Amino acid sequence: MATIASLPFAIGLAYLLARCNFPGKSLLDGLLHLPLVLPPVVTGYVLLLSFGRNGPIGSFLFDTFGITLSFRWTGAALACAIMGFPLMLRAIRLSFESIDQRLEAAAGSLGANRAWTFTLITLPLALPGVLAGAILCFAKALGEFGATITFVSSIPGETRTISSAIYSYTQVPGGDDAAIRLMIVSTVIALAAIIASEALNRRMQRRIAVF
Repeated sequence: MATIASLPFAIGLAYLLARCNFPGKSLLDGLLHLPLVLPPVVTGYVLLLSFGRNGPIGSFLFDTFGITLSFRWTGAALACAIMGFPLMLRAIRLSFESIDQRLEAAAGSLGANRAWTFTLITLPLALPGVLAGAILCFAKALGEFGATITFVSSIPGETRTISSAIYSYTQVPGGDDAAIRLMIVSTVIALAAIIASEALNRRMQRRIAVF
């Protein structure tokens, strides 16, 4: 859910940063990448202050739509999406920047407007990078701990992620076997995600070389 929900925003912002120059672009780029360098607990605390029941955004969502994010699985997805978003954004942006803009110009000269050019030319060429970014976001979300446990705690059956489950098992007697099993599962999934991301990156480079 974290990956799917954040993907459209990542594509739009990556295209904006790759193709447009505007005042404050560097500031926006820095803010979008901030979760990469901030301690995850800080990000989780900011989410709690903003999206908690008494926070400005959280109180608006609850009073208007009856939506509560703090200490809910939706809040865990939000925290994971924010932590994985910079990785997704960077991969997609690099993919857009590597596309020869003469191809887009040629489509425009043949009568395609900007929306059709993006849909039929730009996005298909950037698709390997989009998929690679989505995989990286998924892998980051899989291993996220600090922001989620700060924002939504670790409630069994509601907000407990694989990382918080491993931590919980290490704190109780006899939990080592379960922790090791989850550790192996998370390692296999993360490794598969990294290998898939690299394979897509290589495919993207070959496609660009052909064009």
